[in-house]
Amino acid sequence: MARTRERATSGANRRGGAIGAGGQDVVRLVGDYLKQETLGPLRGAARFVAFGVAGSVALSGGAVLLLVALLRLLQGETGDTFGGSRSWLPYLITAVAAVGVLALSVWRVASGASRRRGAAAARTEEH
Repeated sequence: MARTRERATSGANRRGGAIGAGGQDVVRLVGDYLKQETLGPLRGAARFVAFGVAGSVALSGGAVLLLVALLRLLQGETGDTFGGSRSWLPYLITAVAAVGVLALSVWRVASGASRRRGAAAARTEEH
């Protein structure tokens, strides 16, 4: 009778140990899955944002330098065209050029966003 109890008890311990190990495996598996599905995309998004910010800074700096070059060109290379009471015209021309570049940028960003929305809607309708 004592042997039967020992066998029953040791069998229960083995099963309990197996269930505990299986539970730990599930917890580890869920943790690994969450890391894979959250950290990977977050790293990709961070890289995307970092390159986007760097590109924006570079393009903005380049645009400012080009606008200053346009202003200096209008002031220095046009002779007496913008002299005297018309000395404000190079500034106006440069400001109009800046607004034009800004409008072009906004238009391209907006058209890209609407194009992406249209493509997403088309994919949704297909499914």
